[in-house]
Parts: sequence; structure tokens; C-alpha cells
Amino acid sequence: MSFSVWAPTPESVHVRVDGFDHEMKRDGDWWHSDADGTDYAFVIEGEAYPDPRSLWQPDGVHEASRVYAHDFEWTDGAWTGRALPGGVIYELHIGTFTPEGTFDAAIGRLDHLVDLGISFVEVMPVNSFDGVEGWGYDGVLWGAVHDPYGGPDGFKRFVDACHARGLAVLLDVVYNHLGPSGAYLDKFGPYFAGRNDWGPGLNLDGPGSDEVRRYVIDNALQWLRDFHVDGLRLDAVHALADSRATHVLEELSVEVDALSAAVGRPLTLIAESDLNDARLVTAREGGGLGLQAQWSDDLHHCLHVALTGETFGYYEDFAAPGALKNTLEKVFFHAGTWSSFRGKHHGKPVDTALIPGYRFLAYTQNHDQIGNRATGDRLTASVSTGKLLCAAAIVLTSPYTPMIFMGEEWAASTPWQFFASFPDPQLAEAVRTGRRREFSRHGWGESDVPDPMSPQTVENSRLRWDEAREGDHAVVLDTYRALIALRRSRPELADPRLDRFVVEQDGECLVLHRGTIRVVVNLGTTPVPLPQGDVLLTSSANPSLLPPESFAVVAST
Repeated sequence: MSFSVWAPTPESVHVRVDGFDHEMKRDGDWWHSDADGTDYAFVIEGEAYPDPRSLWQPDGVHEASRVYAHDFEWTDGAWTGRALPGGVIYELHIGTFTPEGTFDAAIGRLDHLVDLGISFVEVMPVNSFDGVEGWGYDGVLWGAVHDPYGGPDGFKRFVDACHARGLAVLLDVVYNHLGPSGAYLDKFGPYFAGRNDWGPGLNLDGPGSDEVRRYVIDNALQWLRDFHVDGLRLDAVHALADSRATHVLEELSVEVDALSAAVGRPLTLIAESDLNDARLVTAREGGGLGLQAQWSDDLHHCLHVALTGETFGYYEDFAAPGALKNTLEKVFFHAGTWSSFRGKHHGKPVDTALIPGYRFLAYTQNHDQIGNRATGDRLTASVSTGKLLCAAAIVLTSPYTPMIFMGEEWAASTPWQFFASFPDPQLAEAVRTGRRREFSRHGWGESDVPDPMSPQTVENSRLRWDEAREGDHAVVLDTYRALIALRRSRPELADPRLDRFVVEQDGECLVLHRGTIRVVVNLGTTPVPLPQGDVLLTSSANPSLLPPESFAVVAST
């Protein structure tokens, strides 16, 4: 077979196939060689490195790559995909979604998601990273599926099983940095340019960046084409340093649109962005980058403050009077306004007459907002069941695209803590001490911060499926299921038109106007009267007076 690699930096390259070295011939900045075998690595200055475009790393990110052919027997030939409008997303981490932590085990829980009413499964990164356990954001070989989860065939089985149940699959991908262990790209060429908060960033606009950009785009297209994934969640795109006239995200958007036409199904790009700039999700015809959606942290922060009363760190601004109402109506709280956390004015208003709400994801919890807390505590640890249901009602009846984090739907008692398993003792200790020092500066005792390298931290974060039908957990699950079903049965509740969305606020009571439907949410301490009409769903037993920490969905008669 033929082996190729882009490597403008070295003077010579060999390919080591099943232990034997073969000379490679240079063609411009690419090197080529023919050889027979299965396990291979590229040898530069006497050191062997895995293929930057590897599809399979059965022995980890420091070892040889393995030849992999896309000859999987798919059964999803009738799958036509899902468009994002009207959808409900469920975010999960393969390693802790089930006790086994594999794709095959996750397949066994997909019927739960179908019964819940989910339409999109968003899978946290599955690319290869150093160690067995981790969140996936320290990946270094972006095209190789993490082998402990089940490798490339395991992921294909998972996607195929999702499609068989009518579930679309979104994959979380990280193009803004590489992890601290196994990032050998710079041995081959000018892949890196500077650093950000998480590690070395990519050279997207300097000399040699044409092939680096191709590396990113080809990886994205591979997931969508060869693994039949229906969309990508693009991690922290604000950290992509690109000064070119055509941003790499716009270039990606154009190519994904072309692939969508070729495969005959919708393909969705969702950004995580800290910019508060709707240009990301504005169509290219309107001068935007053409992505389909982005996460909306401002709404999360407003909800978190309203539910918990926490106002430290970046939550401080979101305690302002009317913050929740204004953010629900206008998408961004910081829309050209002062951000005390950043020490500057931040963001830009969204044109709610032009941009639909489905382009913004709404959530009360996600992997970041839980896992980046010192102890990884969910809202369940500090908020009553009544308030949890109120928050769910706001998100699931809003004009935005709702997203649920795994276990949230039954108020899981398990935390979601930061964990990794770097084999290098020095790196492991650096991560351990760094995290403890980070939180000690915010008032946490170092002993309160779980050891990210401890296997117990991983075990603590695994879902306990047995509790889903117990006590208040069962009540929460039933309510989530009922809210999603109501959203599907009443078009007003999924209507994404933001210019028709009005929120009234009286103290801690909110009323969401959704066509002829009123969603009344009482986060205060005194009962409030309900508007006249048919009560479609409520968390209260009182048909006319809504007690504290409860909600009701009322249709006008």
C-alpha cells in the first residue's frame, strides 16, 4: 500500500512498517512510499512518530499507527438526517455515560434517549489522547478514535445504532489547541503558531498554513463523510487565531455545505464561542460565517444566578435586575455592554428580527459549567427539585435549541468532575497541582478539589442509572419527558422567531409568551395567580395558584 505524509521541515523521512524502515521520496512538501504491512510510523532524525492523519492508534498516541480501511457495513442507508430547528440535543461523555465506558455499552442506553424525546446526541470528543480516561479535549491525533472506547469500528456501530433509532449524532471536535502529551505535529512541519490557555495553537494564517488549514477541514469532512456523523460541535472557536480574509470557519462552512449536497442530508456546525457575536451563525449571504448554531453561555449564567444566588467570578454581572428576562429576549446579556470579568465592553446585539432562536443553544448545565467547578457539583447539589424543574421549563419552552447534559434529566446525584490519566508522572503531577492552585485562588481549600488523576474521580463521575426511577429523580425524569413531548406537540413552544418572543418579569416570577401559550415560572417565595386557560402541564398540584418553585404551561381558551 501507499504511505504519504506532509513534512516540509525534515530533510529526510522514512516509513517504518511492521518494524522495517522504507525510504520515502519527496514530492514538494509531501513524502511517499509503497510498502506492505499494518502498523506504521514515520521516522524523522531517528525518532518514530505516529501518522498526523492516523485513523487508528490501538497502542496509544506515542506508538505506531495502524492501517484502517473504511469498509464498515453500514445499515443506515435510509437515514436522511435531521435539521436543527425544533431539535433537542443531549450531550454525553462516552467514558462515563455507562459503567463500561464504551460505545457498545452506550448503544444499550439509546432507547432511553428516544423515550425522552431527544433528536440529537452530542458526543464529547472521541479522538485519541494520552491515557485511558479523560474528557477528550487533550487530543493529539484528531482522526483516530480513542481505542479504549471501542476504536473506529466501535464509533461507527454507535452512529449506525443512533440512526436506526432516529437519533442524529453531533461530534465535539477541538481545533483550537493540542494536548500536552503526544503532540508531535511540529516535527513534520509548521503546524503550530503560539499558544492559548490550553496548549499549542495551530498555524492558520502564517507561512505553510494552507496545508494546516487543509488538515483541519479534511478532519472535519472525514467525521461527516466516513463516520456518517450529522454535525460537529466546534470547541472554543474564539481561540482560533486566523487573520486571513476568509476565516477558516467560513472555509469549513463552505465545504460542509458542499458535502451536505453530496450525501443528501443536513450537516450541522455548532460553535462554542465566547465572542457574543452572531456573525458566526449569520448566513454567508448576509456577511456571516455560515455556521448553523452556537452555544449561549449568557443564558446559562443568568439562569444559574437566578437559581443559586451565586455571584462570584463571571456570574457577578448576571445578577443585574432584569438580566434573565433581557437575555431570554435578546440572546446575549453582554451585547456591547461592560463586562466586569473581562474588564472591557463585550459583545454585540443580535438582530432578533433576522436571526432565529434555534441558532443558539440553551441549557442549564453542560460539561464545562459543571466540570469546571472545583468539585464538579451539579445543580442538584444546591438547588431544590422545584427550581430544577422551573429551569427545565424555561429552556424547553424557549425559542432556542435546548441541550441537556447527561443525567440532568433525572437530577443525577453524581458529580461531573475533571479527570485525566496521563501516564507521565511529571505531567500528571503538574495537572494535579495546577488545578488545586487555580481553585485555591478562588477560595477553595486544596483538599476540596478532587484529584484529577485518581481513578476514583472517574468513578464518581459515572452515571448511576439505577437512581433514575427513584423518588424525586423519577419525578424530574417524567417532567423532562413531558416538557419535550409538549414542545413537539405544540408548535408555539418550538417557534424560533425571537421577534415574537416576549417575557414578562415581576420580581422572581417570569411569564414566557409563546403564541397563545403562557409559561409561568415562579422562582419567588409567594404564590402567584395563573392566567385563564387550560393548564397543559404543571409541576404544581394547585390548578389556579402557582406556589413558589413551580411552573405551569397554560393555553388560552
